[in-house]
Amino acid sequence: MPATAPYAALLLRVTMGVLFLAHAFVWKIWTAGMVHVVPWFVSQGYPAWFAWFVTGLEALGGILLILGWQTRWVALVLAGLMAGIVRQQFGNGWIYSSTHGGWEYPAFWTMALISLALLGPGAFAWRGRGKAS
Repeated sequence: MPATAPYAALLLRVTMGVLFLAHAFVWKIWTAGMVHVVPWFVSQGYPAWFAWFVTGLEALGGILLILGWQTRWVALVLAGLMAGIVRQQFGNGWIYSSTHGGWEYPAFWTMALISLALLGPGAFAWRGRGKAS
């Protein structure tokens, strides 16, 4: 493996963490507002609490990815979330910009998260007990 691979994993990990945080806070909480997000989840057949659960999972997952704590497991949990979005969006068609969103963008995220789980946390990850690499 090239000597730069840990830095590539770091870049992937931190970028995805920041984007998950942005999606949870900037989009769902500040821009759209949970007052609109919760009814959308309900309209898709989910209970209202699930909107909060997904938003919390995105926020916590984003923070943990940035820190590099349990990266493989966090990435796999978030990949499961994204795979669920693929399933939800599948009937809307391929392209994500179609009405109600398609499945290609969450499918990419699913594969990127699985790739990160396979790569591991990379450089500068919090490993717990005061150890960092």
